[in-house]
Amino acid sequence: MKKIAHLLLGRFSIVAVSIILQFFWLVMVMYQFSYQFTYANLAIRVIAIIVVLVIVNRWTNPANKLSWTFIILLSPVLGLLLYMIFGRSSLTKKTQERMDSVNREVSACLYQTPEIKEQLAREDLSVYRQSRYINDWAGFPLYHNTSTKYYSCGEEMFPDMLAELEKAEHFIFLEYFIVDQGVMFDRIVEVLEQKSKEGVDVRLIYDDIGCINTLPPKYYKILQAKGIKCAAFNPFRPIMSVIMNNRDHRKIFVVDGKVGFTGGINLADEYINVASRFGYWKDTGIRLEGEAVWSMTVMFLEMWNYINHSSEDYKQFMPQVYQKEPFEGDGFVQPYGDTPLDHETVGENIYLNIINHAERYVYIFTPYLIIDNEMLVSLCNAAKRGVDVRIVTPGIPDKKMIFLLTQSHYEPLLKCGVKIYQYTPGFIHAKSFLCDDKIGTVGSINLDYRSLFLHFECGVFMYKTKALMQLKEDCMDTFAASEEMTLEFCRGQNVFIRIFQGMMRLFAPLL
Repeated sequence: MKKIAHLLLGRFSIVAVSIILQFFWLVMVMYQFSYQFTYANLAIRVIAIIVVLVIVNRWTNPANKLSWTFIILLSPVLGLLLYMIFGRSSLTKKTQERMDSVNREVSACLYQTPEIKEQLAREDLSVYRQSRYINDWAGFPLYHNTSTKYYSCGEEMFPDMLAELEKAEHFIFLEYFIVDQGVMFDRIVEVLEQKSKEGVDVRLIYDDIGCINTLPPKYYKILQAKGIKCAAFNPFRPIMSVIMNNRDHRKIFVVDGKVGFTGGINLADEYINVASRFGYWKDTGIRLEGEAVWSMTVMFLEMWNYINHSSEDYKQFMPQVYQKEPFEGDGFVQPYGDTPLDHETVGENIYLNIINHAERYVYIFTPYLIIDNEMLVSLCNAAKRGVDVRIVTPGIPDKKMIFLLTQSHYEPLLKCGVKIYQYTPGFIHAKSFLCDDKIGTVGSINLDYRSLFLHFECGVFMYKTKALMQLKEDCMDTFAASEEMTLEFCRGQNVFIRIFQGMMRLFAPLL
């Protein structure tokens, strides 16, 4: 009964109902207006055609264009309103100017050392070109003096996270999509509160929609009262807004500028399997220690300054300020971020580059497999040229409708020789790529449209690091614990489910 009351009276329900009522009021007004006035009806249809032409000629994903074109032409009034709310990632002029100002500060802080990229070019020209793309088009440099450690689950990573928090002397920066009060986060808050009393600069960013069912309204004020600087990204308000569609899906954990964690693991009990929601929750993460953590620090400060309308001296947080001895490294490391506010799909392009340059194998962990034609063709072509392509998806889904959409992509991939596994013990939330024993990435980016095109994301691109071999071992263990999918499974699906899946694929870019 309490759960039902919480669901009906919770902040998400109240705000969602408010937005839905506003939306339907606008729809009714526009329909009434168009029916009563012939010229208004004609004007709406002309506007719909113009908007469709603009969409078709935009430099964006073809599947996204097709979905919006279909919806707008099918119902101009409804389609135009939906597109205004969900179809764009634009900011107001004032907000864009603020973001541009922050971006200029960031660009001045991230400098690529020529010797490092030249060394990689000598070792492997193909990997160098992939790294160069990240530096030239995302703005994040390549590093060498950084050690790595891979984690195959949240309960492995959590003790190391706590240990680093307890050792913090100067600053702690945390940025997460989901934060939930419980064993994991309550313990973290205890340490953060103590560190704040010791004079450590402690800051936390959480996504307001990501935490809408886990934290009370204005939770940041509760943490601020404990001495923890806290900000909510893009607060969910009861008004229709374009930017509500863009969320901060990143997972960033930085201590003293020299140790960082990222991956798919949020700050909630299911991620360390203290709470069980969908069987065993499998996730992955990575620990960096060294110069590469600087990029993670800059990513956090960029978001912090954007949210708080602030500016500060980034260089006071550089690793060398608090670490005078040189760092040790075990390969090349390149943290990167992706933003929905430009036309560069960094996360997807990194994934595509890995697949397209694979020679022996590509192993992929993803909770969702909702891919566009370009990704589908790349995976199929890799398998056709003899690359061992394996993808692991959940055995127990967190969203059943999205899981049906994920399964709808199995058949064309299986036909081309891609191997697909469902993780039998439960839900796999990991976002990891491994290729040919030498390159890979671990981060927050799902294989779905929201992660690839609408969210703020992050990850770490690696070449010949210890973490990659640890990831490979985890891949083999995960394959053994999973069920391999077959064409017979796909063709044995209920005919109505297959029809439903076909319809959903048309709207996949909007989900």
